[in-house]
Amino acid sequence: MEVQLNVQTNSTVRKRINWYLWGTLFVIPEIILFFVFLWVPIVKGIVYSFYNIDFVEGNVFVGFENYLNVFHDSLFWISIKNTFYYIILGIVLGFWIPPLIAISVSELKWFQGVARIVGYLPSAVPAIVLYGMWQWFFDAVGPINSFLSSLGLSKIDFFSPHMAMVSIVLMETWQNFGSATLIYIAAVVSIPKDIYEAAEIDGAGVWQRIRYITLPSIKTLMMLLLLLQLISTSQGFQAHLSMTNGGPNNATLTYLLWMNQTAFTNLDFGKASTMGSIMFFFLVLLSIIYNLFQRRSDAA
Repeated sequence: MEVQLNVQTNSTVRKRINWYLWGTLFVIPEIILFFVFLWVPIVKGIVYSFYNIDFVEGNVFVGFENYLNVFHDSLFWISIKNTFYYIILGIVLGFWIPPLIAISVSELKWFQGVARIVGYLPSAVPAIVLYGMWQWFFDAVGPINSFLSSLGLSKIDFFSPHMAMVSIVLMETWQNFGSATLIYIAAVVSIPKDIYEAAEIDGAGVWQRIRYITLPSIKTLMMLLLLLQLISTSQGFQAHLSMTNGGPNNATLTYLLWMNQTAFTNLDFGKASTMGSIMFFFLVLLSIIYNLFQRRSDAA
């Protein structure tokens, strides 16, 4: 009897060893890729932030001088202000659109599939086509201003210092709301229909069902997507580079755009590494907050 138990134990141990061995073999390539293309550049960027980078004469250790130069640069505070303004505009103008559309689509009796496809189409537009199309929309003689002129209204200068950031947020909201809408639709569809049927029997109308059933059910998902939006918008620079290149008068100069200009236009890689390190620690903080909400969501 003891021999049989030992044989079974040894067999179980071998199976577990084989299971962990094969699992480790599958994970090793991903670990190598993450190490080479993610962690090594991050560590080197943090190290370079303490050096004056010169690929010809060699790097010179300068300590915290790069950090002091960054904090004393007026563009640092301008880019920080613009980035926070961009984040706030993204939340105010764009964050509420996907859940509202998802709830509206879920209340449709017909053509829900068509509505989902139409809503997702903007996300499939390539970036180069998107920027060219919206440059035309925002042009002084483009379709929007032409329509306003036909109504006898004043034209809008979409690339003025006060409107440029708003224009970029409107463009990105149109492009990105489709993906978030599908996520919200999936969350709304997963709510048990029995709850809605019971609410209808009790006389609840559309707005009451949305207020007391739908919104509380997707509240955690909304918080998670809000944190993801904060992380993504804090790294925004591609649209700002393509549409305005940070102008006019630095009105759309975001933090990441300034960092890229510092590195690849001014060729000050030490200062750019310092800015990247500051951004890295800020994003780590947001990621920690995101993971805390994710764990609470999983527990719920």
